[in-house]
Amino acid sequence: MKPVRTLIVDDSASMRATLKRMLSADPEIEVVGMAPEPFAARDMIKALNPDVLTLDVEMPGMDGLSFLERIMRLRPMPVVMCSTLTARGAEVTIEALRLGAVDYVTKPSGTPEDIERDATLLCEKVKSAARSVARAGPQRLPAQPSVGTGGGAAAQLIAIGSSTGGVEALFSLLPSLPEDSPPILIVQHMPASFTRSFAQRLNAECRVNVVEATDGAQVTPGTVYIAPGGERHMELSGGANGRIKLLAGDPVTGHRPSVDVLFRSVAKLGAGAVGVILTGMGSDGAHGLLAMRQAGARTLGQTKETCVVWGMPRAAKEAGAVEKEVGLSAMPEAILKACRETVKVGSA
Repeated sequence: MKPVRTLIVDDSASMRATLKRMLSADPEIEVVGMAPEPFAARDMIKALNPDVLTLDVEMPGMDGLSFLERIMRLRPMPVVMCSTLTARGAEVTIEALRLGAVDYVTKPSGTPEDIERDATLLCEKVKSAARSVARAGPQRLPAQPSVGTGGGAAAQLIAIGSSTGGVEALFSLLPSLPEDSPPILIVQHMPASFTRSFAQRLNAECRVNVVEATDGAQVTPGTVYIAPGGERHMELSGGANGRIKLLAGDPVTGHRPSVDVLFRSVAKLGAGAVGVILTGMGSDGAHGLLAMRQAGARTLGQTKETCVVWGMPRAAKEAGAVEKEVGLSAMPEAILKACRETVKVGSA
């Protein structure tokens, strides 16, 4: 198998050297060039035709976001952003993922053990990006009609799981939903310092209210709850009108919060819930979605053709958890239709 040809773009000479050393240690990755700023990177992309770009957020001449937007518009390619865990870094990284960056890593720092862990994660994400499908930002999908005028009452709750590519997918999906949608609980894999910025950025574009979930919050219609990243899982407790529980625990399927944990808790609603698995790497959510389907919930999986990474939906499909595969552009309508059909089945 040919190595993943990677171009590093960063204005810091020391960071370029660090990233090159990390990536070059993996025999499946070849660093074909390093650029100190976007204009040099533009020429190198034309000359070297790399498979993946690692891109710094803030650089002189043209910032990383402006350069990313231009890349995704003119020559879509897999991009992994190099970010910091600051509030500013979180905001910019969320916008980069919305614009079509496949993934992000935090800039390496800390102890030798931390650096080694960062290097492993960087190489994994670069290789995963090489297998992904680059897309130029979120789609503008038609606004869906009010649930109350759509031909029947809606199901009680919607649960969604996503990972790599999920930020872009959610920026396509959620703005099209009506303000009276059932409560929506979401696990999107990202660090603790990012989820609040993510919720705030989504809230500015949606008719539904989008918040970072808090322990004990009562779920209400018209509200989307984003699981906070970090040390706790998110569960639903007490039924469709119940409350959110944020619980400490070991990672499940490699993640905390885990989609599987959320889905298993929502499975208790039976036919009163709809489960959705979106783009992402790995298998988190497959077993939980299966539990939902077996309990009577409607379950949807994003199609391979519209995923940035068809990992989580594929695992769920192979487990028998996905009742119906749906393209991203048709997902809002499919979710609301499933909500109405669920209530009809559940009340028959």
